[in-house]
Amino acid sequence: MSAREQIEALKGRMGQSIIGQEAVIDRLLIGLLANGNLLVEGLPGLAKTRAIKALARNLEADFSRIQFTPDLLPADVTGTEVYHQGANGAEFRFEAGPIFANIVLADEINRAPAKVQSALLEAMEERQVTVAGKTHRMPPLFMVMATQNPVEQEGTYALPEAQMDRFLMHVLITYPPIEDEVEVIRLVRGEEQAAVAAANNAGDGAAQQAAPAVIPQQAVFEARQEIAALHVSDAIDQYIAALVYATRTPEAYSEDLARWIEVGGSPRASLALDKCSSAHAWMAGRDYVDPQDVQAVAPDVFRHRLALSFEAQGEGISPDDVTAEILKLVALG
Repeated sequence: MSAREQIEALKGRMGQSIIGQEAVIDRLLIGLLANGNLLVEGLPGLAKTRAIKALARNLEADFSRIQFTPDLLPADVTGTEVYHQGANGAEFRFEAGPIFANIVLADEINRAPAKVQSALLEAMEERQVTVAGKTHRMPPLFMVMATQNPVEQEGTYALPEAQMDRFLMHVLITYPPIEDEVEVIRLVRGEEQAAVAAANNAGDGAAQQAAPAVIPQQAVFEARQEIAALHVSDAIDQYIAALVYATRTPEAYSEDLARWIEVGGSPRASLALDKCSSAHAWMAGRDYVDPQDVQAVAPDVFRHRLALSFEAQGEGISPDDVTAEILKLVALG
């Protein structure tokens, strides 16, 4: 199968276990194809962890989950040097932490203090970890997917701006419609029935249904090569830069934007728009990027990069509202 067919197969398998969250599945795959890290936010019980596990389960990848808690230490994430006494003498050996995996789930990342969160910065940006003066490289396929809940803020620590900017996208998961929730009930019920049946048949030597082969990592690398070869016109480059520039000079576009935006996006926002829009175009089956691709991913790219004023927060204005206004005011070309 081609890289596109294998990624489509991966998307289909994820859709079988995640009902009503097609947009979230698309964003997870865009993050994977764009070689970036994702921040996934939603209320408890909205399948944040399940979606990320579904991606890791169907992909040839080592999966690691870190449950962030207030008592977590940086070494619990990165690993540490451990003293070993052997027949040939004593030595310090590096014991790798859970960050050394292909797909890392940082669950409830805002429950750990800043020192632990900062331990992720080097891994997320430089794809390496330095411990005791030695640098250890991450695997070629490496992705951090962090989750956080927008409620129960007691005992949590807000992510620093420097770390937020290192997330390629900030993905929101919302409640599913009632029709999808019915399907969720039936899906989980069926999974539980299958698990009970499998447990009952385990001692009988009954033939177990073989699980389908996982999607190889090479499919992701080939897809990335194809995405890098997509045609991006000068007009699209100018459009991306203009959108980000509008977040820094809002007074040039409207009084409302000037009142709402305190701090705009960094150059990482431009790079993220470029990468995500290219991945979005490739997943749509096109060999070029058009303005609709940029507009589709702009809310996820800007959501965590726009610092809004107290006035905007008081008026109930969200980053998505600001992004929608920017998309309306900034013309293509």
